[in-house]
Amino acid sequence: MKKLIFPIFTLIFSAAFSQQKPIDSTQEKKIDEVVIVASSRTEQKIEHSPQKVEVLGKEDMQEESGIKPMGIASILGDVSGVQIQQTSAVSGNSNVRIQGLDGRYTQILRDGMPLFDGFSGGLGVLNIPPLDLQQIELIKGSASTLYGGGAIGGLVNIISRKPISKQEFTALANYSTLDEKNLNIFAAKKFTNFGYTFFVGGTSQNAQDVNKDGFSDVPKQNSVVLHPRLFLYPSQNSTITIGWSGSFDKNIGGDMNVIHGNPDQNHQYFEENKTRRNTYELLFQQKFSDKSKLDFKNSWSDFNRKLSSNENDLSARQQNYFSELSFVKPMDKMIWVLGADFQGNQFTPESFKHFQIPKFENNSFGLFLQNTLKLQKTTIESGIRNDFTKNYGSFFLPQVAVIHRFNENWATRAGVGFGYKVPNSLAPQITDYPLEKLLPINIQTTKAEKSAGCNFEINYRKTFAEDESGEKNSIFINQAFFLTQINNPVVANYDSNGNVYFRNETEPVVSKGFDTYMRATLDEWELYLGYTFTIAENKYLSQNQFIPLTPKNRFAMTALKEFKTWKAGIEASYTGKQRRLDYTETPGYLFAAAMVSKELGEHFTVVLNCENLFDFRQSRKETLYTGSILNPTFNPLWAPIDGRVVNFSVKFKL
Repeated sequence: MKKLIFPIFTLIFSAAFSQQKPIDSTQEKKIDEVVIVASSRTEQKIEHSPQKVEVLGKEDMQEESGIKPMGIASILGDVSGVQIQQTSAVSGNSNVRIQGLDGRYTQILRDGMPLFDGFSGGLGVLNIPPLDLQQIELIKGSASTLYGGGAIGGLVNIISRKPISKQEFTALANYSTLDEKNLNIFAAKKFTNFGYTFFVGGTSQNAQDVNKDGFSDVPKQNSVVLHPRLFLYPSQNSTITIGWSGSFDKNIGGDMNVIHGNPDQNHQYFEENKTRRNTYELLFQQKFSDKSKLDFKNSWSDFNRKLSSNENDLSARQQNYFSELSFVKPMDKMIWVLGADFQGNQFTPESFKHFQIPKFENNSFGLFLQNTLKLQKTTIESGIRNDFTKNYGSFFLPQVAVIHRFNENWATRAGVGFGYKVPNSLAPQITDYPLEKLLPINIQTTKAEKSAGCNFEINYRKTFAEDESGEKNSIFINQAFFLTQINNPVVANYDSNGNVYFRNETEPVVSKGFDTYMRATLDEWELYLGYTFTIAENKYLSQNQFIPLTPKNRFAMTALKEFKTWKAGIEASYTGKQRRLDYTETPGYLFAAAMVSKELGEHFTVVLNCENLFDFRQSRKETLYTGSILNPTFNPLWAPIDGRVVNFSVKFKL
């Protein structure tokens, strides 16, 4: 019952408030033109939000769906301060790192609900097709006051599409030179009393040995994603959303002879993962005549993973559950948010050959209060949260953020917040440790990690004269500084038997630096330039304190030009030197890509895209594994390994 707490509330509130006076609503066309900050619950325009939120909007999702239809890893990696790190050459597993911190400190939400953590926080999280998404919101820095423990480094909120009154239908087919094939379909429509969205997508990828060393650099993969949602409108001001998302994946990597079905005594190494993720959601929103609203969210996710290798077998399950009830009350010059949530996960090993972690469960109950005070030129957002956890006590999490607009061009923003993270042996790390080597957390001796983070920034925005098409030219410049300190960091160590155990260190992990970016629209050119300087250090080490595989310097740029029926774009990023786990230094490298798209009539769009134009690969600088082909040890990844990739997609849209 605790996994489905409060579900009856939706029916009670729907009946109670279905006769409320209708609210004057904005036309759908105007709503589409306004970027809303869903992560703050107060639906503020992004330029007015005290909390720094960066949004990749619907147009970005539509363009990305023709470039990388399988997932969102590429578009997230284009944002300054965000690093997508592949942690396994065999499985292709990746995680999201923000401001130099490990991936386990980034909280990933789907429609405001945290469902990806621990054992379920690895494979497939970034394989969410952009065609199914309305937008992606990113918060860099602590956001634990809003969504609980875990959002120490930052937060990624993935927002699903909603139906509009106009019938939508899009079908997309894609093929790449890595022999990746994708077929995605999205349909949606809003009627008077109900609406629907429906997404189905399939991917087939054959294994590729790009550097010809006998091992796969891209695993063989087959996946299917289904995401139907039903929207009910009992009244003009009430919405009930019922949805299910299913993701089913199978991949195999390792020795190419084994993958092709030709193992022998010298070729036996492989890793096969079969994952199944089922997520059920129930959402209810009731708006009132005074513009206040009541929101209820409930989700339950069941993640199953079956690992098979030449040395081990493991079948395990993790269930994630989340329920939240919140009330938003606008008043004169201020907005109040009051809420409570219950969330957690339960891990259960079902069968295994070599595995040492028993069944365990982590959960928390949280109460939160947030106030947004709007003055003439200043907006102050303050919040408090108290989480009560099952194994690690309670955590008080205050947060304050402020934005001040000097005039229509200049503004400044600052904030400070606190967070925590409960220990979990199965949380994503910089590298993937063998599952059979992991030891369980000792809850008697291991404390939760606690963090404090602050940010300060200066913004400049300028709108110029209209261009020939009537669109206004504009430029936006952001200069931000950040600092995050994590106390009691839980760090992996090896015992005398080669097992991996986790313990608290007495000195903190500190990440600091600055982030600079510019966005501009000039004569139908869309431009982006970003630079991030990061110093991320493990202060508990006496020397070589840098966090491995973290570039101090990273630069990114994109440029997109629209013609009448054409679009052409380029992007480039430079990743500076990094430190390997053995303290040696990697070279910096340049990554570049180019695309061109063409509209064919009213319904068809074709896209030709090339990633990694200069074909930079880690394997050009070092071998990807040591040891023998029978018993390899793979080196940590700090650069691409799949080489130059060209893909061609065709999109049909009503």
